[in-house]
Amino acid sequence: MRSLTPSLQFPAALRHHAQGIRAAIFDVDGVLTDGTLFISEAGETLKAFHALDGHGLKLLAQGGITPIVITGRDSPAVRRRLKDLGVAHAVFGAHDKLAAAEPLLAQLGLTWPQLAVMGDDWPDLPLLVRAGLAVAPANAHAEVKAVAHHVSQLQGGQGAARECCDLLLWATGRYEALLHGHLQTLDTNVAAPAASSAPGAPSA
Repeated sequence: MRSLTPSLQFPAALRHHAQGIRAAIFDVDGVLTDGTLFISEAGETLKAFHALDGHGLKLLAQGGITPIVITGRDSPAVRRRLKDLGVAHAVFGAHDKLAAAEPLLAQLGLTWPQLAVMGDDWPDLPLLVRAGLAVAPANAHAEVKAVAHHVSQLQGGQGAARECCDLLLWATGRYEALLHGHLQTLDTNVAAPAASSAPGAPSA
């Protein structure tokens, strides 16, 4: 097997903001999705999620950083997606995101400098300006980009959240170990294909 050296890099200055992060809050519309809402005649809201972002949230948890979702909307689609990804901390229909976040921080024993936030619009600003690391997708509003420590080159719903997860894992020194761990996992799956096709196995 060929050795693998991580190719992903971020500006060194970001490490100062990100290396002490223990949890990360993500918005949904415009961050985990591209912001488009498909509403059926029955009123059901459909959303499209990206597998890269989903696996990023799972990697974040494996790396010891708690993923959190706070969204201004609520829908069965979002709840199902977060359940599939094992995201245990989420607030739905949060009109005041700061009020929603503070009890979660207290529950987890965290302070704002230990928190990363990724948002794209004005309702996310109260969280972004308090966070130790503020991140925005490429499609974020100008005022959000202005307060962000890092603006992704990727759009919401198209891998921007994964970039944020990669940044956090890189800054906290966990990225390379997780990458190499996946190489071992792939080898194991090849040797024992039945294990990878177990009923109910989660996917990104």
